[in-house]
Amino acid sequence: MSEANIQECDDCVAPAEAFSVVASETRLAILEALWEADDRPVRFSELRRTVGMRDSAQFNYHLDKLTPHFIHQEDEDGYDLRHAGKKVVRAVLAGEFNETPTVEPFEVQGSCADCGGDLFATYADEMLSIECVDCGSLHGHYSFPPGGLADRTREEVARAFDQRVRHLHCLAADGVCPECGGPMSTRIRRDDASPLDLDVYVDHTCGRCDHHLFSSVGLSLLDQSDVVTAHRAHGVDLNSRPYWTLQWCVSDDHTEVLSADPWRVRVTIPLSAVAESDPDDGAGYPSVLGGDDHPPGTIHVTVDGDLQVTDIAVEDD
Repeated sequence: MSEANIQECDDCVAPAEAFSVVASETRLAILEALWEADDRPVRFSELRRTVGMRDSAQFNYHLDKLTPHFIHQEDEDGYDLRHAGKKVVRAVLAGEFNETPTVEPFEVQGSCADCGGDLFATYADEMLSIECVDCGSLHGHYSFPPGGLADRTREEVARAFDQRVRHLHCLAADGVCPECGGPMSTRIRRDDASPLDLDVYVDHTCGRCDHHLFSSVGLSLLDQSDVVTAHRAHGVDLNSRPYWTLQWCVSDDHTEVLSADPWRVRVTIPLSAVAESDPDDGAGYPSVLGGDDHPPGTIHVTVDGDLQVTDIAVEDD
């Protein structure tokens, strides 16, 4: 990670100054008015009327403060939001700066990969966790903005969390930090530092903001084309299964280290354990595709230290 102080900035507005610019009800109202406008750019007079400020000079002062970093003026046509302005509005809508919701733990689909106990979702400090109530095994612990809880049932929250985790890991695996957009490196680790109680795990690390994203090796294969295709051939729709219901995605019991220098890791995925799951639990998770019965099988996937698949074999039992 860079050693630079977050308040140091050579070619941009100092962070403290940028935050002070939007620390104004009037300027936030301007950003909101532009966000909600049906058509942009918005002319000065229309924008002032929407915000509700009579003093034209004072309103122009606030516009100047927001320009050019949060809004920009398009000649005589009016004003529009810049990306930074949109990010401010989205952060407010997501509740990242002004909401601290509390959510009672609720049961989710699936059973513990370690003991077979019930799984519950818990929420604290904008992090959603999937954990076993019996043994405490953690099946996931990832960021989930407060706005993601609004206007959703518990089942919909669980579904949204599943999709978010998949998206976060796809970005990280592609070398893009989901927090700041900086470069992200990937490495396989084998130690006791994993927050997910894994002996062998993946650590995605951002070189800019030092954000870490941890997972089992198996989770990195969830959208791998050969793995998805093999499941479909056996009647299983992987894209519709919550990742925490797939043992090879949350446990390293299916992971075998073939070599640590260089890394070669094999993940063994039993197809029958997935296909025998309830095809529809009422929460919109159809897992088994229609058609004739499909025989159980096993997928053996070998990856290198960059999580690139080097070998894959599918066996019918």
